[in-house]
Amino acid sequence: MNYEQALKKLASLGPELRVGKAAEGKQPRKFSLKHIGTLLGALENPERSFPSVLIAGTNGKGSTASTLASIAVHAGLRTGLYTSPHLLRVNERIRVGRDGVFSEITDEEFGSAFGRVWDTAEALVYDDKLPHMPSFFELFTATGFLYFAEQKVELAVLEVGLGGRLDATNIVDPLVSIITDIGIDHTEFLGNTLGEIAREKAGILRENGVLVTLSQHPEANAAIGEMAVSRNVRGVDAARCLPPRELMTMGGVRAQGGSPLPRNEYDLSIEGQIIHIDSPLAGAHQQRNLALAVASALELRANHGFGTITNAAIEEGVRTTVWPGRLEWIVSTRGHAPLLVDVAHNPAGAWTLRAVLSQLPESMPRTLVFGSLADKPVEEMAKVLFPLFDASSSDPERARDHIVLAPIQNVRAASLEEMMEVAHALEVPAHGAPHVRAALAQAETLTPAEGVIVVTGSAFLVGELRALLLEEGR
Repeated sequence: MNYEQALKKLASLGPELRVGKAAEGKQPRKFSLKHIGTLLGALENPERSFPSVLIAGTNGKGSTASTLASIAVHAGLRTGLYTSPHLLRVNERIRVGRDGVFSEITDEEFGSAFGRVWDTAEALVYDDKLPHMPSFFELFTATGFLYFAEQKVELAVLEVGLGGRLDATNIVDPLVSIITDIGIDHTEFLGNTLGEIAREKAGILRENGVLVTLSQHPEANAAIGEMAVSRNVRGVDAARCLPPRELMTMGGVRAQGGSPLPRNEYDLSIEGQIIHIDSPLAGAHQQRNLALAVASALELRANHGFGTITNAAIEEGVRTTVWPGRLEWIVSTRGHAPLLVDVAHNPAGAWTLRAVLSQLPESMPRTLVFGSLADKPVEEMAKVLFPLFDASSSDPERARDHIVLAPIQNVRAASLEEMMEVAHALEVPAHGAPHVRAALAQAETLTPAEGVIVVTGSAFLVGELRALLLEEGR
């Protein structure tokens, strides 16, 4: 199967999650590890050929995964990195690092691996060993595992797609399980309370396994703790890898690329030695994700035979982490205002972005370009973010601010009308654009060069924007 054929097969499966309008008239898919297990068994269980680290949580999974994988690569390990969703191309989800550099699976490699997975799944359905074709994510996960096995990776860092207990990635037997910060998201699948959601996330824990995490909301702590105790899990508290409390702020060294957002740069004292942390990932919230990645690297070194993970490898891996779309500052090549791009797609992410925006100069004019999926809590995110761009407020510094709303090119997207209704209900003035391209052009016209255009609301919005910038050569 070639690459184009593989993409058509994936598209034929419909959206990864059938919710909201995308689910109308369709039977909701039931999550289960049985189907992915049957598929991988027919592929000779590639997931058993490499050790892995599995990462669940609501926010911060990708940042933690990319940082840990970067550390592993700089330790000389052939490292697989599996993440979701992608921003520009599906190939981004499956990467292998070697000699300090990560490369996406090539089109040819993807077509070949996916073709084998698809043909195997079809045969299983034909033989009544599967009731139907596996889901988009199950097929994709099997493709990633098959590719990692073919590439003989020495460590795979795997980001859970949704939840944990029944996610396709949870078919592996991880050396270490990591749980990042948990918030309210995907309630239609995971539950309506932090406790219910945390229990689903804690489904990645193994009997007598290892958990790396940080203390968070008491309700989430309780649920995770109960699961850990019931499975005799050894807990690793990543708190020792946090910076000193007085440094846990946005203060610090200016980031590169003209960004006013400081880098996370500080020293950790670990086992009598200093590890210098200098991360390109902006935001005080990233200090927690960095702590989880570093603590996991130390755990792998101390108890799982990965002795090449030196302090120097940790420092270099953190410093060279690449994870776009997360508080990413993009300087215009055409004299327009810079872009601050962030994939915040739930209330917790919106609050994190709000904290970062508070670090910008009050006098800086701001335009918000916002688009979201309809199945996300659009109103809650709007309540957090829209008032920061309210030109009608009594704050004279905000008089030059604007909000531009635009629907994303996605079957799950919130319509322009739905988002405008939210803005009207909040009594915050907003402009409407028919699509993201028009929204960007409008924002660039409205925003003076000394201002900033903030683009957020969905990873799909960020991906669409980055594709536009690439198309226009900027």
